[in-house]
Amino acid sequence: MERSRWYLDRRLWLEAFALVNLGFLAPDIYLAHSVNLFRRSAECVPLVFSLAAPVVLLPGIISLRHGSSLQWWRWLGFLVGWIAIAVGITGLVLHLGSRFFYENTLESLVYTAPFAAPLAYTGIGLLLLMNRMVDPDSPDWARWVLLLALGGFVGNFIFSLADHAQNGFFFVTEWIPVASSAFAIGFLVVPFLAQVSRAFIAACQVVMVIEAAVGILGFYYHTAANFGGRSASLFDNFVYGAPAMAPLLFPNLALLTFIALDALQGHVPAHASPPSRICEE
Repeated sequence: MERSRWYLDRRLWLEAFALVNLGFLAPDIYLAHSVNLFRRSAECVPLVFSLAAPVVLLPGIISLRHGSSLQWWRWLGFLVGWIAIAVGITGLVLHLGSRFFYENTLESLVYTAPFAAPLAYTGIGLLLLMNRMVDPDSPDWARWVLLLALGGFVGNFIFSLADHAQNGFFFVTEWIPVASSAFAIGFLVVPFLAQVSRAFIAACQVVMVIEAAVGILGFYYHTAANFGGRSASLFDNFVYGAPAMAPLLFPNLALLTFIALDALQGHVPAHASPPSRICEE
């Protein structure tokens, strides 16, 4: 890799994406677990991990950028990746265990701790592992990134549906993230089912712009609601009110999808082939 063209290295894009996401999960975890003042010591684990992981990843990213010792990049990424997967799966079980495993009802699934949220760690961990195991110039790399982005939108659909069901979708705008997540899923699943063209890739990119706009709109609505909250302090409004950072998952996943689509478009034809005729009349 030429140093003058390091910014074209998709591995670096994915590493930077993972590092920034792990870092930004720290304030989100802090607000979410402040609801019960970190009553259980296990609730400190994702916060500490989110603060430490970017520090561990950074030397490896620097070595990748300069093309020096890739062993550091590889093993530090494996370390953080596997821990992230473990943190995500453990968090899923603990969140469900707060109520769902005891009652096994749809109501307990909605009103339990946001069970899909910890899987953000698992997704980032899988990205780090995949980035070290698959050739970034191959179509497999692009499809793996796209698959993980698709999984993120599936999780976002579940999260948006369960979170807004808590107040019975009191505002009609609360259906926007649910519908837009489903819309994104419908588009992103197509490359795994049929041959697509660059025109379809461009259509997906337009959809991702819309998804990012939905996230920014949601961030505005959530933040405005918290600023107008009735708690004793602004901090309490953000702790007990609408999760301000949750809608930012939309532009975040849109960015990841853009990385996948950029890599994928070099492996698809400019125009889709017409469907073959099974029989001739």
